[in-house]
Order: sequence, then C-alpha cells, then structure tokens
Amino acid sequence: MPDANTALLAARPSQTRLSPDTLRRLPQAVERPTYDRAAVTPGIVHIGLGAFCRAHLATYTDDVLATGAKDWGIVGVDPLSPAIRDALKPQDCLYTLLVREENRDSLRVVGSFLDAMATADQLEAVLALTAKPEIRIVTLTVTEKGYCQDAATGSLDEAHPLIRADLADPTTPRSVPGLLCEAIRRRRAAGVAPFTVLVCDNLAQNGIKVKGIVVRYAELRDPELAAYIAEQVSFPCTMVDRITPATQDADRATVEAALGCADAWPVVTEPFKQWVIEDRFPLGRPAWEKAGAILVDDVHPFELMKLRCLNGAHSLLAYLSVISGIETIADAMADPQLPAVMRRMWASDLIPTLPPVPETDIPAYTAALEARFRNPGIRHRTIQISSDGSQKLPPRLLEPARELFAAGKVPRVIPLAVAAWMRFLLEKDEAGNAYAVADPMAAALTRIARVHAGDPGALAAALFAIEDIFAPELVAEAGFRDAVVRHLDSLMTVGVAKTLAAFLANS
Repeated sequence: MPDANTALLAARPSQTRLSPDTLRRLPQAVERPTYDRAAVTPGIVHIGLGAFCRAHLATYTDDVLATGAKDWGIVGVDPLSPAIRDALKPQDCLYTLLVREENRDSLRVVGSFLDAMATADQLEAVLALTAKPEIRIVTLTVTEKGYCQDAATGSLDEAHPLIRADLADPTTPRSVPGLLCEAIRRRRAAGVAPFTVLVCDNLAQNGIKVKGIVVRYAELRDPELAAYIAEQVSFPCTMVDRITPATQDADRATVEAALGCADAWPVVTEPFKQWVIEDRFPLGRPAWEKAGAILVDDVHPFELMKLRCLNGAHSLLAYLSVISGIETIADAMADPQLPAVMRRMWASDLIPTLPPVPETDIPAYTAALEARFRNPGIRHRTIQISSDGSQKLPPRLLEPARELFAAGKVPRVIPLAVAAWMRFLLEKDEAGNAYAVADPMAAALTRIARVHAGDPGALAAALFAIEDIFAPELVAEAGFRDAVVRHLDSLMTVGVAKTLAAFLANS
C-alpha cells in the first residue's frame, strides 16, 4: 500500500533514481533486462500494481521477453491510488526485485512493465487502452475483496457500494467487475474480439468465480452483454505462489546501497515461485512455460493445495501471532508451539480434503512450505497477513471444515484458527498494544468485538450470525461451534501460550 516513503522520495528530485540511464551503470552482479525495451509493445494490461504481481507475473513475462518476444509488454493499472504509478513512472517503470534467502540477497531489475496508470485520474485512458486490439490479456491481482464478492457464497455482492454506484453510472466504473464489463463492452462495440481475463488472486477456482461475478454484474446492467461475456470471454483458472511481503524502509535502503541509486518502490520476495495456468487464451499468450510456468487443463488440484496449505497456514499463524505479539512469520516459526499446531492442521484438517495433485507429494509440499516460512530474510509481517479475514477465512479454512463434516469427520485445528481470528478482532494484543483490523467489514466486526469483549460465548454467537462469513450449515455443527467457543474462552482468559500448550497436550 502507499506509504510515506514514496512521498519523501518524490520530494527529493535531485536524488539519482533508477532509470534507463542508470541501468547501464549498475554493478555487474545486478541482473537486468537483456532485451531492447524500446522495441517491446504492450499486449497485457494488469490491474493491481502491488508487490505480488511485480514479483510474479512481471518476472515470468520479463523472462519471456528475454527470449525475443516483443509484443507482450505489460501496462500496469492501479485501481486504488496513483502512488505506485507516481513512484514508477520517473523510473520508466523499472524496479528492483530483491530476492532474499537466509544468508544471501540477489537483485534483479525487471523491465516488463512499459507503463503505469491509475483509474483515479486516468479512467478514460485505461478504458481506451483495454479496447485496443493489441491488448489480448487482462491480468488481475486485486485481492479477494477487490472483486466485490459475497465471501460466503463467492457471488457478486449486489449491495456493495461500488457495484451500486457502477450500475447507476456504468460507463465510468469504479469497481473491478464494472471496469472489466465496460472494457469488454467497448471492445464488442468496436468489433474487437474480447481479451482473456486472467485472475492471479488467491480464490478457489478463481477464473470461474470471477467470471460468475462479472457475468452477474453484466446481467444487472445489460442481459445481452452478459450473454456475450458468458459465451465469448475466457477466464482461465490459475494458481500463483510466491511469498512477497510489503516493502519496508530498510529494503529501500538495501536496494539503494546495492544499486548506487534509489528505487522508489522495490519489491522483496523469496527465491521460490510457481505458476499453474489453464491454457485457454483465444488471442494467444506469452510463452510463459519457457519461464517455468506449468500449463494444464485443470488447475483446481494445484490451487486448492496452495490455498489451503499455504494460505490457510498463514492465516492460522497470523492471528495467533498478532495477538501474542509475534511480528513476522519467520518469528512465528521460531516459537516452540506454533509450528506444531500448523503441522497438525495440515495433517488432520487440510491434506485430507485435497484431491490428488498431479506429480505432487503433498506432505513433501507442506514440508517445503515450512522451510519457506522459516526464511529469516523474508520479513512477512503477521499483521499484513491478518488483513481481510472475512474474505480469506471462508475459502482457506471454513470450506475445508464443511467438507470434513460432510465426510463424517470433525476438524481439529480449524476451530482454533477461527477462535484466534475472533480474538484478533479485539484490536489489542496480550500486552495491551493496539493494532488496526484491516478488513472490508472492519467497522461491523470490531463493533461486535467491543460489545462482547467480556463474553466469549456471546462474541462467537454474534460473529457466527454473519452469514457473509459463516455458512449456517457449518455453524449448525455443534462440534465446530462448541470448539470455537472453548478455544476463544481460553485465548481470552489464559492467552495464546497456555491455550496452545493445552491444545497440543490434549489433541
């Protein structure tokens, strides 16, 4: 998200910045584009200019451009704020990828972004760009909440303020579904075949889900357009994986010292990356397989494994860590109890809900995840991971819990994770330090938590009543409901360490 560093950097125009000119003077150890960026034209518009896409999509595409492809450059669009655009434009959209391992850093300057825009003050220009025939793919990383979905059902939240505003004025959209719908409408009106919509967010069956959201929005706007989108627009599913924490002041300083010039918004990431993509691109695509992407007919087993095992474990660790004052995932992995709880959730609650994953040993995958979580070079802050729990918990943990009950089994660790999220909503850790709850439902959730702060049973009951988060059939399971209340009572009365010790001793 935008921070004060960008404003400070922008206020120092005399400072030497990363640019095509300084690129030639970088230290030899810094990897940089080997292709002529001036010869590359855009073929992709990417919506969501945060760190993840620049560590993932952009690097795969950068590698493809290095093989000689010239028509797959990326134009990034920020739907929230001009801050990242304003940081990147003076650098000709070059930025540094800082890849951190335990005892070694490596740096790479990425050149696949050719331009950066923001809908806040360039909406018409963005829509005009997406209507051009050379733009054949629109990719997205806007987080779960960016799609204006009902978290419980995965369908369009028709009461969402942005959706209501867009339906009232559909040619100047502010929401992601509205933006996609208007862009497709304009292409259709101009006789241009529709682009492929490639969702790169952590949603189960992400392409299918977002297609349903966009089609429903279009039905409310123009049923004929909805039918066209349903029949003609491809929404392949993907699985994306690369841990990418938010950039900190110290990261900028590290990059500046290594480059000999400043980078307004570098990106920090781990060495590992994975991308599994359903190969359905009617207008063509970059040869991402040359950069290591896996092209498949069905991505669902891969994405379910990642969404539950990686993201589900992240949620468990994040909520227990924030309320106990643990700052990063690497710090959480040094805790004497948290890794053991995580392993039990994998073994008892998550791996049993997964289908076979082609050419993948799932226990070996989770062992590798644990090693990645322990990387001290990646300071992935638990408060960052804790955001948007109302959107993240249903697909990561509540859905597998429902599947276990349907199979006649009882989840053992998921109720503890849910209780930790409920305790997290109290906005203070065990030492009394305050933190902010970042969530699209934050106002309602924290109000409930304040009203019932002294009564775990009442707090759980009030939160269980929110059907946008908790499916009634899950709440109806006494084994789930009672376990959550029991763990929440323990977390609120004796704290995380004693709760986990009792849990590990008795489960």
